[in-house]
Amino acid sequence: MPNRLSQSLSPYLLQHAHNPVDWHPWGEEALARAKAEQKPIFLSIGYSACHWCHVMERESFETPAVAEVLNAHFVSIKVDREERPDLDDLYMDAVQTLTGRGGWPMSVWLTPDLEPFYGGTYFPPEPRGGMPGFIPLLKRIAELWREDRAGLVGQAGKLADELRRQATVEAGTERPDATWLDSALAQLRRGFDARWGGFGPAPKFPQQMAVELILVRGTDEDRAMALRTLDAMWEGGMYDHLGGGFARYSVDGQWLVPHFEKMLYDNAQLAGCYLTAFQATGEARYAQVARETLDYLLRDLCDPSGGFHSSEDADSEGEEGKFYVFTPAEVREALGEADGGRFCTAFGITEDGSFEHGTSVLHRFSCAREASLPEGEDQLLRERLRIWRDRRVRPGKDDKVLAAWNGLALSALARGYQVLGDPRYLAAAEACARFLQRELWRGDRLLRVWRQGRAHTPGFLEDDAAVIEGLVDLYEAGFDPAWLRWAEDLAKGLLARFHDPVEGGFYSTESGQADLIFRQKPGFDNAIPGGNTLAARALLRLSRHLQREDFHSAAEGTLRCFGPWMQRAPRAFLGLLGVLDLALRDPLEVALSGDPADAGVREMLCEVHRRFLPGRVLSVSGDQLLPLHEGRGPAGGRALAFVCRGRTCAAPVATANELAGLLQDPPAAM
Repeated sequence: MPNRLSQSLSPYLLQHAHNPVDWHPWGEEALARAKAEQKPIFLSIGYSACHWCHVMERESFETPAVAEVLNAHFVSIKVDREERPDLDDLYMDAVQTLTGRGGWPMSVWLTPDLEPFYGGTYFPPEPRGGMPGFIPLLKRIAELWREDRAGLVGQAGKLADELRRQATVEAGTERPDATWLDSALAQLRRGFDARWGGFGPAPKFPQQMAVELILVRGTDEDRAMALRTLDAMWEGGMYDHLGGGFARYSVDGQWLVPHFEKMLYDNAQLAGCYLTAFQATGEARYAQVARETLDYLLRDLCDPSGGFHSSEDADSEGEEGKFYVFTPAEVREALGEADGGRFCTAFGITEDGSFEHGTSVLHRFSCAREASLPEGEDQLLRERLRIWRDRRVRPGKDDKVLAAWNGLALSALARGYQVLGDPRYLAAAEACARFLQRELWRGDRLLRVWRQGRAHTPGFLEDDAAVIEGLVDLYEAGFDPAWLRWAEDLAKGLLARFHDPVEGGFYSTESGQADLIFRQKPGFDNAIPGGNTLAARALLRLSRHLQREDFHSAAEGTLRCFGPWMQRAPRAFLGLLGVLDLALRDPLEVALSGDPADAGVREMLCEVHRRFLPGRVLSVSGDQLLPLHEGRGPAGGRALAFVCRGRTCAAPVATANELAGLLQDPPAAM
């Protein structure tokens, strides 16, 4: 018999809809029941593509003995962390404070007043490997709640006070300077793995923000670190050599065996990294990886309505990675004896295997250079094997659409069109923006979640901010001013709902939210840039288009607010340090007066797009209605290019060659 989760939209919650546990979704009914019955809350937070969430469900939540204890003594609540990042952030801080580590599935016990008193991550049903068993733990907590409730409530109050203390931001008063950036680069140098690329030991994560910061700010030697990391990720098993796109992380230090789940946010950001690397180096392999990653988004994650789905699972048919790995016999079956043998040699597929059950993860780094396939044949055989692979049972997909992650995808696609020139990417970006406006915009605010025609959950800071920046990138790709105007409306709402006008920076949630014990203002960056990073960067870029001092001031105030934190722990603020780099640069403004479809304008745009120009602001308009175009019309029917660096402007030019001369030197960084 299904439980209350059967009415949810979340694919993660629906995975648990037939558990014998009497699950509730987070909401008024569950919270009121806990208060009325004075029972502790067991809060379980995870997400659809989480491998160990599936394991704990199979071992515990599908087990009647576990359900019996939970149903008798607790109000059990399931939360999809991707729908409610505010709850996830708050209670993850609690788990890390209690245990020194965190992860998913996250298991937290709360008082009816929502204050946490105990927590952890994955628990096996019985004690194993030094971990406490879930059933004995539940019984012990229930016993303590009966016999020493006052003690648990007091403990919870102290923990809540400690979490509030940790969340307090001691705001700085001055904008950080370039020495903050130098400290971050020095830390990255110390942590760099010179052999395999990446920063730090296994497990290795992509660290897109580190790569981007190095590419825009580092020395030539630093850039070699970033490029080595990009090459290693592409050569290794974390990259899907058949279908494009990247898995979440590598479990080992050489990027061979991935954790196979594929997330929209990783792939959107990594596509941007490889586009940046292509602009900085001109190396075609970076364009290839960006193109194949964007094509993965279009082929496998795009909803017919225009938005992009959240993730694909690591598991299929109950086994992690089964969809992605091969034996030599399978490759020969798909490609034939001769082609299959050469493909196995080129992609490290051996009889012994590199993964479970004698299977191999496709990768390039163990292949001798002379055994690699010629470019055309490489692409042809990879495509043939991908089509053969598609006959397998695919991993599960989380097909909900999240505003923030779609903002990242919008940026990636718009930039993909600018750099690679493929009109499919502009069309997909425009369709995504129209989807967000049609399905998630309510005239004065953005909603976060959409699935199967239904939208819900007021947007958080990261949602508004990521969509604003996506719209700026879309404007700089197609030059429809309507997208800038919508970005302006979103930015005004962002300031009204999330901004701290006293100390600077932004709260992640609106004020007055009854189901949060306090409001957070996180500045650090995780797998995606933090909300303050996204907001500061989006507002700074938008202010340069619209010449709005309030947007610029709020961005600068965020840098001041978190300045002391960036100085103390630069590795935790790499995205925000990237915003600092942008703020310290004299902006390079390129305003083209003319029709974006005009041949001369297109030639000049090609000159801009092929160059690596950190801090570049690009605008095209046939009229003079946007601030960058005031008093800057075409001359004698010819389009003109107006180029300014900081407060110094060059005389307008009318040809791509003349524009190239003005763009020769990159924007100066202070």
